[in-house]
Amino acid sequence: MEIIQIVGLGIIATVFIVLLKSLRPEIAMLISIITGVVIFIVVAGKLSNIVEILNNIADKAGVDTAYLSTLLKIIGIAYIVEFGAEICKDAGESAIASKIELAGKVAIIFLALPIITALLDLIIKVMP
Repeated sequence: MEIIQIVGLGIIATVFIVLLKSLRPEIAMLISIITGVVIFIVVAGKLSNIVEILNNIADKAGVDTAYLSTLLKIIGIAYIVEFGAEICKDAGESAIASKIELAGKVAIIFLALPIITALLDLIIKVMP
């Protein structure tokens, strides 16, 4: 039922934004940002449950927790970058949004390097 509340909040905020955009664009932008942050906070509360379940699965499968931790960081970066870039796009700053997305991609590649290196080492060991 929480998704209905989130969608309802989004629709109400959108109506207010559309009505205020021509009269007070700065307030419309503020409503947009606040709504996005509220939705993000509500959804972030669910993430602890997901992380706990993934940790349990990784423990049962014998997966190194460092890999899972890195994977979760990468997913977090992707969501945060998308959120920030969308706010910039909503404000009409697509150039800044593109730079945020580039920074996110670089951060993801940097975090993924140890996993890529371990995978390549494994492939080299398996090859004759």
